[in-house]
Amino acid sequence: MTIAFPPLPYAQDALAPHISADTLATHHGKHHKAYVDKVNAAIEGTDLADKSLEEIIHHAEGSGNKGLFNNSAQSWNHAFYWNSLSPTKTAPSGDLAAAIDRDFGSLDDLKKKLKETAVNHFASGWAWLVSRDGTLSVTDTHDAGTELTTGITPLLVIDVWEHAYYIDRKNVRPDYVNAVVDELLNWDFAAENLARGAPWTYPA
Repeated sequence: MTIAFPPLPYAQDALAPHISADTLATHHGKHHKAYVDKVNAAIEGTDLADKSLEEIIHHAEGSGNKGLFNNSAQSWNHAFYWNSLSPTKTAPSGDLAAAIDRDFGSLDDLKKKLKETAVNHFASGWAWLVSRDGTLSVTDTHDAGTELTTGITPLLVIDVWEHAYYIDRKNVRPDYVNAVVDELLNWDFAAENLARGAPWTYPA
């Protein structure tokens, strides 16, 4: 079994003008694909060849295999990120909206926290909205770090590696982050993850 390289959940130009088709062609078609290809090359002929991507990530972290962890975690993070974005503007509702009001005060306060965390993260990494036993918080991870391995439930993520925005925004990360948080976050996906109460599964 090989790890799949999933297609985008929308057309390549669907996030424009906030994220261009050119950015997605490079980010998804080259960066994400390269991570998946490296995972498949690393597991070929090993005991991991028939494991899920989640199992590979946990094994790599537990065994200290940094190269395999980086590529497998980046494969998962990117697929999760594509689903965290929506070409159709959404808004929190139901249990998610109630949890946001309870834990952040308001959606505007949550958005402010997400923006601050994403913009101020030093160098490459990820800004997450997560649930720990139903309580929401905003976190960040460095480089290939993933909240998949921390025993909490990721709800949404924002990629703050420079390749996520350089083609469109050069090095102006705040412009990219503002566009993602204000226009593109897939709150329906976040609600599904909260309701499930367990991490999203990478497509086979």
